[in-house]
Amino acid sequence: MARDWLGFGAHPRGLATLFTTELWERFSYYGMRALLVLYMTGPVVAGGMALSTAEAGRIYGNYTMAVYLLAIPGGYIADAYLGARRAVMIGGVMIACGHFALAVPALPMFFVGLALIALGTGLFKPSISALVGALYAKDDGRRDAGFSIFYMGINIGAFIAPLVTGFLAQSAWFKAWLAARGFDPAMSWHWGFAAAGVGMVLAVASFRARQDVFRSSETAPQRSDDSARHAALVLAGTAALLVLLVLSDRPGLTWLRAIFVVVPAAAIAWFARSEQADGRRIAAVFVLFLASMLFWAIFEQAGVSIALFADRLTDNEVMGQPFPSAWYQALNPLFVIVMAPMFAWGWVRLGERQPSAPAKFVLGLVFLAASFLLMVPAAKLAVAGKVSPLWLVGLFFLQTLGELCLSPVGLSTMTRIAPAGWSALVLGIWFLAASWGSKLAGILGARFSAEEAGTLAWFFLEQAILVAVCAVALATLVPWVQRLMGEERAGAK
Repeated sequence: MARDWLGFGAHPRGLATLFTTELWERFSYYGMRALLVLYMTGPVVAGGMALSTAEAGRIYGNYTMAVYLLAIPGGYIADAYLGARRAVMIGGVMIACGHFALAVPALPMFFVGLALIALGTGLFKPSISALVGALYAKDDGRRDAGFSIFYMGINIGAFIAPLVTGFLAQSAWFKAWLAARGFDPAMSWHWGFAAAGVGMVLAVASFRARQDVFRSSETAPQRSDDSARHAALVLAGTAALLVLLVLSDRPGLTWLRAIFVVVPAAAIAWFARSEQADGRRIAAVFVLFLASMLFWAIFEQAGVSIALFADRLTDNEVMGQPFPSAWYQALNPLFVIVMAPMFAWGWVRLGERQPSAPAKFVLGLVFLAASFLLMVPAAKLAVAGKVSPLWLVGLFFLQTLGELCLSPVGLSTMTRIAPAGWSALVLGIWFLAASWGSKLAGILGARFSAEEAGTLAWFFLEQAILVAVCAVALATLVPWVQRLMGEERAGAK
């Protein structure tokens, strides 16, 4: 029934396998992410690490940054040496080992686990997307629909994950079950991490059982005489960037964070003056890069400030029944599953009257600003006691509207305006925006404090204002960005 409902029968055989593999890989990633900051900031008596919010935010930001940033060397290694199929297998095994390392209640294993997951995801993520693309010819009309089905797998996995791992890590029922059987209930966090590892094992097993399907469609590794030198440059550049941004957390070195704005701004100024159309398109890419980076900096706080607000300041009960605070993390993928088809239908229905890509980015930022603006009264109400879960339902609803205006549109735009032969570079730039945005999410989320309502309200308000100002700035630049893209057209707004 699921195959008929999702329409696998109209697509190449391998799509169902990749759908299942990605579903379980995202289950493992989002299941662990839902617990990470809560575990790091939890008291020792409850099995947590008792880190400050600032320290937990720093670790979270560096980890999520590395997950996206390592996709650049990971993709290159897969292309030049391993091939996508082997990269998926090796990366998947590394991710599973990382989750099981987190299941061991020892501090060294915690950091080993994060490192293994980041390295494994760097191999896995770009390679499985490449396998999806390899199933279709470039002019195959089923390509976009195939990626839409694949994207649905991502969100189904992300929806199920917090429900399972949150129940294991936080629910009073499961803690009582552990205690009744002689286990330490304070160790329930590690059962949640282990469940994420089981999800990754299922992903690897599903892929391995059917990997022969991809032998004919997979592109062979494109190794050349310069491959080793290029690989060394990519690895060295990625390592240098990681080191610089990690060092930016240290007192006296925070000025290094200027990289986030100075580098893309300089690229815009340089390429916008180009006499070549391709150069001007790269300038447009970096304008959208800045908007995307800011979007993810606020959006990714779902794992930091919003997770802490949900855990400490929200009345996590429905009809008198308590539920784990990690369950809020399931709202965004649920809204994506429900609303993505509506957005796809709406853009097609509007046709030439639909907003341009930069205008859709503006809409995404507006919805994002509204989501944090909604949290201002919620923060003020929290001074009188825990607030209703509906505040967070509203936040995730607005953020999902913003995501659907920006994320799939951005990916489509990057592939469309990338100069010939520069597609991989442009996509690398696009994922770099998510990487840097995730780092900024950790920096901003580290300032969260549940102790004083006025401070917390200002925490949400200043970020809402920042996004709103950027949305207005981008709105004024829409015609210019369209000219850079070479896509001026009647009806585009």
